Amino acid sequence: MMIKGNFPLDQFKTLPTPFYYYDVALLQKTLDTVKTELSKYGYLLHYAVKANTNPRILSIIAGYGFGADCVSGGEIQAALKAGIPSSKIVFAGVGKADWEINLGLDNDIACFNVESLTELEVINALAEAKNKTAMVALRVNPNVDAHTHVKITTGLQENKFGINLGLLDNVIDEMLIMKSIRFFGIHFHIGSQITDFSAFRELCICFNELQDKLEARGLSVEHVNFGGGLGIDYYHPNHLSIPEFESYFALFHKLVNQRLGQQIHFELGRSIVGQCGSLISKVLYVKKGVAKQFAILDAGFTDLIRPAMYGAYHRPENITSDEPCETYDIVGPICESSDVFCEGVEVNKVRRYDLIAFRSAGAYAEIMASQYNCRPLPGSHFSQ
Repeated sequence: MMIKGNFPLDQFKTLPTPFYYYDVALLQKTLDTVKTELSKYGYLLHYAVKANTNPRILSIIAGYGFGADCVSGGEIQAALKAGIPSSKIVFAGVGKADWEINLGLDNDIACFNVESLTELEVINALAEAKNKTAMVALRVNPNVDAHTHVKITTGLQENKFGINLGLLDNVIDEMLIMKSIRFFGIHFHIGSQITDFSAFRELCICFNELQDKLEARGLSVEHVNFGGGLGIDYYHPNHLSIPEFESYFALFHKLVNQRLGQQIHFELGRSIVGQCGSLISKVLYVKKGVAKQFAILDAGFTDLIRPAMYGAYHRPENITSDEPCETYDIVGPICESSDVFCEGVEVNKVRRYDLIAFRSAGAYAEIMASQYNCRPLPGSHFSQ
């Protein structure tokens, strides 16, 4: 028999589908675990807001005292509205618009993670116009392979993100003569959904070498931000609902040559919210073909785009059936051939109006939803 998550089916049967369902207790357990592991080493966390900006999710995270990693002005506004202090907000992204930079300056955010010399020049000019000093960290592209999907790899030399190591000295030379810039530290982010810890080991080695070179030219690194990227287990959400935070932070503690007084930051998103969310959808039809059968749902890639965009897997569970498993292609109603959640998967026998839960949808599901085909956005519901 397929092991499935625990869902309040009586409540679900009264709710219009599709919708996102969040297990608040699991989110809190995850946050408790993260806080415990961070406290062992005095590390700091900025939640990667792009993973999920649901107001209740953000307010719960804010209640734990964590900061925010934002990649747009809208995310800065969402973080502030949720109660995250501006002094704990860092702002990354390769294409910061003037209004977004001004928003950060006006709110005295902790740091701009700068990705190019031209961006540094713009921030300096905008800060000077306001008679302010902008705190900046240089986002370095370390040319480290994250061993993850090509569309979520960000630390290789050919990626658009960050400053290549070979250009860093020139950027630093220019930065040091800018009057409205203060060097905050170094920032990295090599990719997302990383499960091969060798990538993090390479990152630590790269930072240690870089730090020695910077100190040799008289530049101390007060803060180092290693980004995020820790993956979750999409195949076993019921057994492995809490990611490997203990091993993750312990690796950095072991390998990083941390200087006295130096603060180490992280920007985790998916690993915090990914497992607490599910997309709940209703079966509209069971369609039998010549060689396969389809379970056609009322949710589509407008509600969970990762399978269509990345070929990603989200474990499907028929939460209203305990009949023997059968094999299905589970698809949505969108007028696109790519609107397929999974092919040839086994779930408990499907009938019209059954409810299918796609697990591990707390990250990059609700936040990436669209209204293609003029479809309404799904609602969200919580366990308490």
